[in-house]
Amino acid sequence: MPLQIQLSSSEPTGAACDYLAVCVHAGVLDRQKPVSTLNRALAGALFEQAKRADFQAKPEQTLEMSTAGRIKAKTVLLVGVGSSDKVDGVVMRAVAAIAARAANAGSAKVLGFCPPERPDLRALGEGLELGAYRFVKYLTGDRRPKTKLGKVVLLVAGKPRVSDRRALDIGQRIGEAVNMARDAVNEPPNALYPASLAALARQVARQHRLRIRVLERPAILRAGMKLLYAVGQGSAHEPRFIHLSYVPKRSRGKLAFVGKGLTFDSGGLSIKPAPGMGEMKADMGGAAAVLGLMGAVGVVRPPVEVHGLIGSAENMPDGAAYRPGDVFGSLSGKTVEIINTDAEGRLVLADVLSYASRLKPDVVLDAATLTGAMVVALGKTCAGYYATDDALAQRLETAAREAGESFWRMPLLEELTEQLKSDVADLKHTGERYAGAITAALFLREFVAKVPWIHCDIAGTAFTEKARSIHPKGGTAHALLTFLRFVENTAKR
Repeated sequence: MPLQIQLSSSEPTGAACDYLAVCVHAGVLDRQKPVSTLNRALAGALFEQAKRADFQAKPEQTLEMSTAGRIKAKTVLLVGVGSSDKVDGVVMRAVAAIAARAANAGSAKVLGFCPPERPDLRALGEGLELGAYRFVKYLTGDRRPKTKLGKVVLLVAGKPRVSDRRALDIGQRIGEAVNMARDAVNEPPNALYPASLAALARQVARQHRLRIRVLERPAILRAGMKLLYAVGQGSAHEPRFIHLSYVPKRSRGKLAFVGKGLTFDSGGLSIKPAPGMGEMKADMGGAAAVLGLMGAVGVVRPPVEVHGLIGSAENMPDGAAYRPGDVFGSLSGKTVEIINTDAEGRLVLADVLSYASRLKPDVVLDAATLTGAMVVALGKTCAGYYATDDALAQRLETAAREAGESFWRMPLLEELTEQLKSDVADLKHTGERYAGAITAALFLREFVAKVPWIHCDIAGTAFTEKARSIHPKGGTAHALLTFLRFVENTAKR
């Protein structure tokens, strides 16, 4: 259930809540009215605690203390927003998420939230929903949380306008789309497999009035998606191809987003080592981001035609599984020699990228948990991306900056294409060990038919071991907010 957000003009000291979060600018605390008012109500204890903790109100810095019953709220949380007078959407989204997460951790049912002046209400709504997120579906008994944050009292000056309520509502609904994508990543692989991912896509289509087309195993083969078929042929859970469409009456552009949907990746016959294999349920993080994006597009309904395309399979070491040394055709007509069955994602993407290119979009963007090499290069807080031209790269970076997600451009080094030449087919699907993320991107480029293209390798960012900023522990839906901003910016061009 989404949070209930109530707009109120109450003073922070009188807010009816369990937990009170106050946004604080860097600088002298006693010059900020909500904070100084709280400090007086708490007999000076708040400023004393801030001094002891060296609280400087840096962005996302927090200070928590008990109120000892001096005001209605049991706990006060100061959240830093930095020194800027105008708090942008990125900071607003993050501090709202931090506050909601802290309230949940503190067993609060009602959060009072005092934002800075003139807050970005859409980002605030997004952040509250993102921070309140917890995946507790399979917890029972004493393991299941006894309380849940269900209400936020938003303390704002003056009488709220209709536009304020609408901005909050849109933000909340976008947050719900992100959380749906997170749920999909967090689901165990015995519950989420290609057929159930397709069923989830149908739910999204119904909820947001989108068109949908789903191809099952025989239709995938008839369509010529032989690489997608090959990856999934060793599993009892048959592959699916999913095409969601949002087509407005008047469009200012046409975009296609492609997601890698490996609901579990054992590595196939080139089997992975046991440590960490359980995390391979998150190998559909790109598909989840695209699916959540289509839900968010259904909320915003921009004047841009948007297609969400997902190739979904399980990569398993069955007797029918594909093998190193096999050669397969593809939707593009190119033949591919299989080198390592654990490099399956690029095979699935190859067919879906070919399909996307046939739609003749202005740009194709894909998101995929593609290579361990990208994690080695950039770690687990920043995704790598490749773009076919500088102007396109700038558009992605602008969208990422506005969304508050980290991306770093990687090079498409032409000299490495030699590594993809096969003696028996048009292409090998892997190159040498070094520069593995780049050769993977170069392989994918073979299937986009010269359409402007961005490839996002989110292997390190799709799943995280600890909560930070807007991201919870577990599935993050990284790339979703960037892609949504890319769509909205396209509508403004």
